[in-house]
Amino acid sequence: MNIKLFFTRNARAACRLGALFFTCFYTTGAWCQPDMRPSGPNIADKGSAFYHFRVSTLDSADGQRHYKIWTGIPNKKAPPAGFPVMYLLDGNAVMDRLSEGLLQTLSAQNPPVIVAVGYQTTLPFDLAARTYDYTPPDGEKSARPGGRKGGGDAIFRRLLEEKIAPQAERGLKINSAGRGLWGHSLGGVFTLNAWLSSSFFHFYYPTSPTLNRQYDGVLAKLAKVEASRFCAKSLYVSEGDGQPGNNPHAPAAEVQDRVRATLASLRQAGLSAAYWSWPELSHGQTFDAGFRQALRHLAQHGEERGACRQAE
Repeated sequence: MNIKLFFTRNARAACRLGALFFTCFYTTGAWCQPDMRPSGPNIADKGSAFYHFRVSTLDSADGQRHYKIWTGIPNKKAPPAGFPVMYLLDGNAVMDRLSEGLLQTLSAQNPPVIVAVGYQTTLPFDLAARTYDYTPPDGEKSARPGGRKGGGDAIFRRLLEEKIAPQAERGLKINSAGRGLWGHSLGGVFTLNAWLSSSFFHFYYPTSPTLNRQYDGVLAKLAKVEASRFCAKSLYVSEGDGQPGNNPHAPAAEVQDRVRATLASLRQAGLSAAYWSWPELSHGQTFDAGFRQALRHLAQHGEERGACRQAE
């Protein structure tokens, strides 16, 4: 849905109407903050005919961040190779938006186990925790929204791979070659950096990654990769084409052009890399579209094996 606002007084209503997580615009160029109203019961609480859920908790080593993990397990027998599995960041907001209709669609294919990694809060986002967990240490601290501390992505990735994933996958038949990772905005930056540095996942789905300012160095790193080291991985970057306005998280038009060019160069080098675009969707609106598309894609392609093609 494309929502255009022409009067400042309509901003609050538009945020609620669109359920936009990070962006809504009007003629002053302002943007709406995330909808931080407490979440109600989600699909794990209500129950599903196609998935069943188990919930676990975990604390960071320094005791500063407190995680809540929802593991959605298909109500069907695992295929011979095992279930693919999707790890979704900002798990509270994902669970608030995960619908029975989507689970039904996934169940009709090769449904992935769904691991929504969130925080122990009733709010859709823990802004301080996600800023620390999803951002690399080489950014300028002053540029981070709200002065929140960042730079903990390597610590969080180790926690994700070494503790959260084994706990989520315990007792399940998992296809380790079908592990996917999805993240939006700063979570998209985390997902791109994971593609660069991790071999734990094989399908990477960054949605509208925040590549402005201190994080645009990620693109330079992508452009310089040694293709032979990335053959087993697939990268699917998705973005909206709505105008970013003053939203510091939204990629600027020139950044989007660089993203397209970088992915094209990866494809020319023989790697599995694709760019998905949603015309007219803003940065915030891509949250819902992004995780849904990633889940559908993994359900269709989770058994595929990555391999380098001949360079163009």
